[in-house]
Amino acid sequence: MPPDSCQADRLQKVLKGLEAEAAKQQAAIINAKEPEDSVQTSSDSKQSQEDREFVRSGNFIYVDNGAFSLVWSRIIFFGALQALHLYALCHLMVNGSLTNIKTALFGYVLFVWSALSVTAGSHRLWSHKSYQARWPLRLFLMLGHCVAGQSTLYNWCRDHRVHHKFSETDADPHNSLRGFFYAHVGWLLTKSHPEFVAQTKIIYSDDLWKDPIVYYQHHNYGQLCFIFGFVLPLFIPAFAWGETLWTSFLFAVCVRYVTCLHNTWFVNSAAHMFGERPYNKKIEPRQNPAVSFGALGEGYHNYHHTYTWDYATSESGVGSLNFTKLFIDCASKLGLAYDCKQVKLRKN
Repeated sequence: MPPDSCQADRLQKVLKGLEAEAAKQQAAIINAKEPEDSVQTSSDSKQSQEDREFVRSGNFIYVDNGAFSLVWSRIIFFGALQALHLYALCHLMVNGSLTNIKTALFGYVLFVWSALSVTAGSHRLWSHKSYQARWPLRLFLMLGHCVAGQSTLYNWCRDHRVHHKFSETDADPHNSLRGFFYAHVGWLLTKSHPEFVAQTKIIYSDDLWKDPIVYYQHHNYGQLCFIFGFVLPLFIPAFAWGETLWTSFLFAVCVRYVTCLHNTWFVNSAAHMFGERPYNKKIEPRQNPAVSFGALGEGYHNYHHTYTWDYATSESGVGSLNFTKLFIDCASKLGLAYDCKQVKLRKN
């Protein structure tokens, strides 16, 4: 065989040997990687499972371990209340009488008391400490808060402080970025987001326990709410001017209670979504005079979230739309309220 042919054969054998060796090395690398890849896949699967634990479904509700986190007892309760509320309003318009009007006016008085106890009491006094109140005023506001039926003062103020600190995040109990319905009432119809639950356990609220009125109400809330929010509104019209218990229940209990709830909820929904933001454009809360009219002055929300310590929750001179400020001012004149904090804005 010629020398050139021998060299070509040798070169071909060497190349084949190198290819075989390369194939063996590649197979070894692949075999070595397989356990690592399988571990990584398992880890990714575990991580994705954890990520799916609280996956949001649209703007409204998240999925908790594959199940919608609806609280059916609350859905039935608030649904029945809303149906009774609409029925009572239709009944008043169609079959209204002098007795019904008296009861409706009585319900309105209770509404003002309960709404003021939320705005001037649990909100401006206890949540933000924007002013101080002597014990007769604190007692009046505490009992009115029982009429309002919006949980205990301690729970209300604790949750509201979390709302301000983590507004429009998952820790916000009524995060408006999840939609109007969720911010308005949907947050009450679902399980609380775990981020919010975690923050309620560490938010500062020790000062609330130091108030004996708050402490007493928290530990006797069920009885107080039943007496002042249900029994007295039900029986006072019946004994005072001969109202039927059914009509008294409709107007003095249901209409009054649901109206107060919606006016409070509109602060969480409409006042976070509709209106101007003249004080801080980087936050969602808005200036909404319509909400202020219904919520006795709580709709100037861009101002309030910018200057939380202002007892007026708005600039001076807003007039009748801030009935809560007028109430606190009158209490101050009587010596029941003092140390009213207010922001002094520079005029351009």
